[in-house]
Amino acid sequence: MGLSRARLATVLGLLVLGGVSLLTGVAHLDPRQIFADPEALQLLMLSRLPRTMACLLTGAGLAVAGVIMQLMVRNRFVEPGTTGTAEAAMLGLLAVTLVAPGMAIFGKTMVSAVAALIGMGGFLLLTRNLPPEQPVLIPLVGLIYSGIIGAGTTFVAWQTDLMQYLGVWMNGEFSGVLAGRYELLWLAGVLGGVAWLAADQFSIVGLGRSASLNLGLNYNQVMALGVATVAIVTAMVVVTVGLLPFIGLVVPNIVSRLLGDNLRQTLPVVAGMGAGLVLLSDVIGRLVRYPYEIPAGTVFGVVGAIVFLWLLLGRGASLAR
Repeated sequence: MGLSRARLATVLGLLVLGGVSLLTGVAHLDPRQIFADPEALQLLMLSRLPRTMACLLTGAGLAVAGVIMQLMVRNRFVEPGTTGTAEAAMLGLLAVTLVAPGMAIFGKTMVSAVAALIGMGGFLLLTRNLPPEQPVLIPLVGLIYSGIIGAGTTFVAWQTDLMQYLGVWMNGEFSGVLAGRYELLWLAGVLGGVAWLAADQFSIVGLGRSASLNLGLNYNQVMALGVATVAIVTAMVVVTVGLLPFIGLVVPNIVSRLLGDNLRQTLPVVAGMGAGLVLLSDVIGRLVRYPYEIPAGTVFGVVGAIVFLWLLLGRGASLAR
């Protein structure tokens, strides 16, 4: 598939899915009556449109964060949900809920982002000592590392009677998204634009530290930008809608196989495909048990887990950097 065709298909797919999302829900919304019926217009502006935009921004942000992390670690099998970053963000959110439950949402997001930074830093330190000729070890260590942080978070939540909160954060779902409760996700779109501007630098980082320094790149500065981008995007998603696994792993691998590894050219497709898959998962979750809902994270988690195992145990071994 050519790059231009891929971009066109991505745009058309997003338009179709966006229209379906706006019209899907328990309350009937007739597009012919939107501007004639004040209640229909209110439903569109307060619920359906914010939910659709939240899905798009979440998917795009997680997909971009995933490809950045893969370049920094030089491994195709990693993403925020399999390296302890998302679990650390949830631990930070749990801590601020215990210490300062009345803190504004922006403050909670920043605390969660700092925790995600620390968690991601711990993973990067662990990967330094792993042999590069065994790429499968990196995601396995990441899963173990994530499990340890997740277990600690669960223990604290159990002891403090906050398991219900933790359950919400662990299952990415968009039923509670309303106007005024998702706007921080627009920052994920801004960070995606920053990543596109720095795409060439991230591509060089993917060559390794020695090669980057030989090419005159400020390696530490680009790594810091990448770590901050991944941590902030992950924290915003966890705080706003909860954890959605495997988006940052599956999408970059699919795009890489179809279009190659020119990050500047393919990053818009990565963002668009991530947005489309999250929106599709949310629509499916609304329809499978209509009028009840299944979280989008659960829907995509099933598919993402299968693809992850296939990449990890099958043909994916050739994808490791």
